[in-house]
Amino acid sequence: MFQQKTYSAKKVGPHFFEIKGPNAPKWYIVDAANQVVGRLASMIAEVITGKHKVTYTPHVDTGDFVVVINADKIVFTRTKMDKKLYRDYSGYISGLKTKTARQMLETKPEEIIRRAVWGMTGKSSLARHQMKKLKVFAGSAHTHTAQNPQELPLVAKRRSVLTRKVS
Repeated sequence: MFQQKTYSAKKVGPHFFEIKGPNAPKWYIVDAANQVVGRLASMIAEVITGKHKVTYTPHVDTGDFVVVINADKIVFTRTKMDKKLYRDYSGYISGLKTKTARQMLETKPEEIIRRAVWGMTGKSSLARHQMKKLKVFAGSAHTHTAQNPQELPLVAKRRSVLTRKVS
């Protein structure tokens, strides 16, 4: 009997990912308008870590780049807009700064998505490298048109994100 070999992606050179070839990262664009933050973040985290691919390997960066536009138009479920708190601590006594989701949406909407995606990745040097593949923009204009980002394939999208209706 023949045993099939298991594919394992390999770290190529100083990069965490292959630069050329069939396993090179692709660029995807996601419109965050009227999308729920947590559901959108779990979908993005899956793509930047590479879990949507068959070639996924936990210790190698097999993920793709994701450009998120319209981050200022995301929505929260229930009363999270006023009750969810974002905390920043400077390390000094009385250095804790707290903002609600509504305040964060007004000042730094990109940071809401970035923190949500970071919370859904592993906390390691590889995850920090994978977070650099996430590009978030508040408006509909972005600076990555030269990379020709494509719409996310249906394999990577969750059904709840596809059928979401906002009233």
